[in-house]
Amino acid sequence: MNIQKYTSVYFIGAGGIGMSALVRYFLSKDFFVAGYDRTATPLTEDLITEGAAIHFVEDSTRIPLQCRDREKTLVIYTPAIPAKHQELIFFKEHGFKIHKRSEVLGLISRSSKALCVAGTHGKTTTSTILAHLMYQSEQKCTAFLGGIAKNYHSNLLLSNNSDYVVVEADEYDRSFHQLQPYMSVITSADADHLDIYGTADAYRKAFEKYTSLIQPGGVLLLHTHVNITPCLQKGVRTFSYAREEGDYHAENIRIEQGEITIDFISPTENITNINIGVPISINIENSVAAIAVAQLCGVKAAEIRKAMATFKGIDRRFDFHLKNEKCVYLSDYAHHPKEIEQSIRSIRELYPTKKITGVFQPHLYTRTRDFYREFAQSLTALDDIIITNIYPAREEPIEGVSSELIYNELPADKEKTLCSTQQLLQLLASKKIEVLITLGAGDIENLSGEITNLLR
Repeated sequence: MNIQKYTSVYFIGAGGIGMSALVRYFLSKDFFVAGYDRTATPLTEDLITEGAAIHFVEDSTRIPLQCRDREKTLVIYTPAIPAKHQELIFFKEHGFKIHKRSEVLGLISRSSKALCVAGTHGKTTTSTILAHLMYQSEQKCTAFLGGIAKNYHSNLLLSNNSDYVVVEADEYDRSFHQLQPYMSVITSADADHLDIYGTADAYRKAFEKYTSLIQPGGVLLLHTHVNITPCLQKGVRTFSYAREEGDYHAENIRIEQGEITIDFISPTENITNINIGVPISINIENSVAAIAVAQLCGVKAAEIRKAMATFKGIDRRFDFHLKNEKCVYLSDYAHHPKEIEQSIRSIRELYPTKKITGVFQPHLYTRTRDFYREFAQSLTALDDIIITNIYPAREEPIEGVSSELIYNELPADKEKTLCSTQQLLQLLASKKIEVLITLGAGDIENLSGEITNLLR
């Protein structure tokens, strides 16, 4: 595929977080960019403002004239789009070259030194911290991120003067097998997406195959708890990391007065007194991984210390909406049992004496079916548990699968409620809230403004 022969790019599923970074990339390269998404969001509105022609009705007659020449139009789609989608069928029937997002991202990144972050969880935060460290240093970088970085109000960073590109390596639909990393972090490999992989063993083997794609002379940075056997090409160096163990780790961790400060321990150069910009304990090991890769790429200690202190975080990742003496409200994208466990542990560490109320919106019928017991176990760490209806995303309902599966697994003596998202505000109004967290990757985030106003 030669991207340079095209003048237009059409996106089916333009508003997805990964797709939208590519929308912005092609806009920056002066392509005509258009596309479809199912619903309008603040992100799609931003893309329209930036120059993309996006519509929200599944209708092939709405495809712009500039995107109807199959020789000049690159069509990109997300695997979440169903095969019967009218616009996808139109492009197939008319002989257009159609590529998955991962294929195009892989092609773009191959011309650079790709710094990739893979893992069931932690990859968005780790890759965004890494991108910030690189971008604020003399090394610079381009970056395709899986979240909106608050420092830049975007999921795309661009540099015309850097060999480095930071990429979030997504394992869904085996997308990360399209990449050829120069260096890669693997944060975790806890089973997920079993609708795609079938078994936990197949999921783990997908990560092992991914490690074989790291370029000779490159680096694999593996979390000490990741249970895979890397299949590395000759000359790939391997390092371990974790919060307080491994080749790269943190020491002298200080959590006080709402701040976290660490000393970074490295095989080459230790860096003392690093302030973690977003002071959540899970960000200690995320930061260790990002700092390790940045250091391996030549970012200096002073640059690392300064950039870490200025990191503002990512939308929907430990996003504080309200914080005062009476009440704290934050939202988090956590939608896997391990992520939820880590989120609650981090909040408990910040507010050890407060009552913590959690609202969880399950994401996908298949994930609920596969992990409802594990979800219940993770949620038990909350003081008050509210579970809403499942957010289906790309899926059709599965008979017998509902939020009640999780609810029924919770201990009988727990304070717990089943509640629809439509009833949530009324329920919260009846409670005395000290610390509230909303958890999930669905549309529960759309209520954050109303919840904030209610708690105020």
